[in-house]
Amino acid sequence: MNGLPLREIPGDSVIHRLWAGTKLIAIGMIGILMWVLPSWPALGMVAVVVVGVALLAGIPLGAVPKPPWWLWALAAASVGLSTLVAGVSGGLVTARGVLLGLLVIAVSVLVVWTTPAAQIAPAIATLMRPLRWLRLPVDEWAVVIALCLRSLPLMVDELLTLRAVHRLRPHAPSNAGHPAAQLTLVDMVVAALSSALRRSAEMGEAITARGGTGRLTADAARPGRIDYIALGIMAVVLAVAIAGSFLITGAM
Repeated sequence: MNGLPLREIPGDSVIHRLWAGTKLIAIGMIGILMWVLPSWPALGMVAVVVVGVALLAGIPLGAVPKPPWWLWALAAASVGLSTLVAGVSGGLVTARGVLLGLLVIAVSVLVVWTTPAAQIAPAIATLMRPLRWLRLPVDEWAVVIALCLRSLPLMVDELLTLRAVHRLRPHAPSNAGHPAAQLTLVDMVVAALSSALRRSAEMGEAITARGGTGRLTADAARPGRIDYIALGIMAVVLAVAIAGSFLITGAM
């Protein structure tokens, strides 16, 4: 998949200036809507929101991931098979599921594009603060999530590098007796694991040099007026999507 799906795209737009917790709350609101009411009007409204946010954030077209052709072929085959088995209604349900999956990915990627990784862990810790009353390890959970988010781009880069190296190596039939014939998927997995260990060691040293894992959740950022306005707009949009879904369902 071509593009830049797992790294922040620098900018100074309204979306970039939003508090990270506001974006996480918006994701939760959209996720609940699409889980409870995955209707066509709701999905269409979410798609409009995704496109509008991308335009406001100034996301360049070249950064949009380009899925491989076989992914589209698989989705089309799934819709076609569902249509043959369960009729037009079955095909529409499958198509709605495919669109739902794409929208979930798009919303998540938009947050990654417009939010520095260093702001996500403190926002998660702030949002989960009520759980501290139950003596749950909120800060530790936030640190784990932050480390995972920081590791994903590194692992993707390493896997792409390993794949390119694997393509450049000579190939030979399995019975040729040539060393190239012994290169299997296991070699790539072992190389990926060793690279992950090396990267994790480097990241651990960098975090220790900057003050330890406690610094990952230490951020004084809090929601402002623009965040409350954004959440209000999101609530209105979701209310319109719910009302439209019930109106169309009642008319049918």
